[in-house]
Amino acid sequence: MLRFLRIKHLAVIDEVEVDFGPGLNVLTGETGAGKSILVEAVGLLLGGRASGDLVRTGKEVATVEAIFDAANQELIVRREVTVQGRSRAFIDGELVTVNALKNISGRLIELHGQHEHQVLLDPGTHLTLLDTFGGLDARRDVAAAAFQTMRSEGEALADARRSKADRQSRQELLAFQSGELDRAGLTSSNEDEELASARRVLTSAERIERLCREGYSLLYDSDTAVLAQLGALWRRVNELATLDPRFQSYLDARETIKPQLEDLALFLRQYADLIDASPARLAQVEERLALIERLKRKYGPTLADVINHHAQMRREVQDLERTEELIADALHAYEHARTAFLDAGRALSDARHHAAGQFARSVERLLAELAMDRTRMEVRFNPEPLAEGEWTSRGIDAAEFFLSPNPGEDLKPLSRIASGGELSRIMLAVKTLTAAARHGMSDADDRRPGAEAPGIIFDEVDAGIGGRTADVVGRKLRALGSAFQVLCITHLPQIAAYADAHYSIEKHVDGGRTHTRVVRVDGASRVEELARMLGGDAVTAGIRASAREMLRGRRDPATGGAKGESNTKDESESSRPRRQTQGGETRRRE
Repeated sequence: MLRFLRIKHLAVIDEVEVDFGPGLNVLTGETGAGKSILVEAVGLLLGGRASGDLVRTGKEVATVEAIFDAANQELIVRREVTVQGRSRAFIDGELVTVNALKNISGRLIELHGQHEHQVLLDPGTHLTLLDTFGGLDARRDVAAAAFQTMRSEGEALADARRSKADRQSRQELLAFQSGELDRAGLTSSNEDEELASARRVLTSAERIERLCREGYSLLYDSDTAVLAQLGALWRRVNELATLDPRFQSYLDARETIKPQLEDLALFLRQYADLIDASPARLAQVEERLALIERLKRKYGPTLADVINHHAQMRREVQDLERTEELIADALHAYEHARTAFLDAGRALSDARHHAAGQFARSVERLLAELAMDRTRMEVRFNPEPLAEGEWTSRGIDAAEFFLSPNPGEDLKPLSRIASGGELSRIMLAVKTLTAAARHGMSDADDRRPGAEAPGIIFDEVDAGIGGRTADVVGRKLRALGSAFQVLCITHLPQIAAYADAHYSIEKHVDGGRTHTRVVRVDGASRVEELARMLGGDAVTAGIRASAREMLRGRRDPATGGAKGESNTKDESESSRPRRQTQGGETRRRE
């Protein structure tokens, strides 16, 4: 249940706080007062699209915060939107993704907007409504997963067949490219680095030869050669070691230092002789480097990439050689996936056909309570199996709601025969059934709401209706409030009078700025609001008397109870706690 809602700096709302209760909560007000902004705020809590345009002029951040009572615990949900259009979502103070917010909030409250009844005009939505009513979401998910698998396997099969059609040209291209790399004889991923090092040596051969000769002379072949002087050095270190043991470690190192210096002298003497500094050798290295750079540009960017690409081409050549085998494997996988989807689709279809009759009878029953008592309804499926190209993630069915609101008239597609007022009532009936099914209730009229009752918001469910029809819609909304917390935005006093709690949304200008506030109206203030809804600006004593009578009629079982309503409900209404109003009149709590 939505227990508390706070809105700050959203559109014309500077700051509003509303405490909602169980049962039917009605919000009324003049057109443009800001009722739609409250719906927009709840939409943000449900993960709706955030826009910087929602932020009140002159403010940086708009905030919507709600407290829900669910599963014996309190849940605090918050959404922030900046003027730049960025948003953040929080649950119990912890930062969460918008998807996480949508998943959690969506289980606590449902929002049905002003134009949602128009969705009923799209036959593509009818299967989803039937699935929700029948509790078939899990079966539909299985079918959807099987459909995705079938589609993936179908794409793999198509790729294999295209590969066959393109095999010859592809094989020719691969043969050319693979032959080019075969001739290059690439084996090491760092050959380019080794060649670059060799090129540096070859281009500096004279300098290297001079340095080696000088180094060898310093170590071994001069009068002051280092190796010749080492004997005198070690004799002095040995004598020092007899005087101070700290020299002993250096003396011990002489057995390794001398061989290392001798190896270095030998390498210096041989190294210059090993260098092939001929122009032919340098040209060979330059040519090899140029080849590798060209291959890196073509297949790289690195030499390792070139070698990996060569290996992939070899594998592809092998695959092309076994194209028929791959096509057979892909066809087998696709047929297996197709069979699995058909099994899931047929099981879902059978369950839909089973649920369709019960759904139609339930809609007829609810429409009878909404002054459409002779309406007939059917869910009609495709007479012939859908072609494979028409299968979707929703299964192998196509379905449409057919309706006859008048006796003697044939059943026709809902989209062709329903008026605006009829659509509003049909939508209310369907949403009542699907909400009850979604929350595991067989009958939405079977209990009074507690703190944990899920919430449903109807934004102007009264579109296109009035008079007696508005009265029966109000009764139905109040009955729906026996199982759910219902929040309803309405322009009709006939509906507002049935509310368990009535809130007036008012707009005023203060200091050159527009402000919106939400006030709970009780007693005389509620009579005044109903009178405004009845008479507009011309509120008279007679209109106020009519408003009082309307409230009494909605509360009095003898005059306000709908035909067919149970005595249990009437007794529940008459036994509600009473309170004293400002005028001294005793009235049941509204």
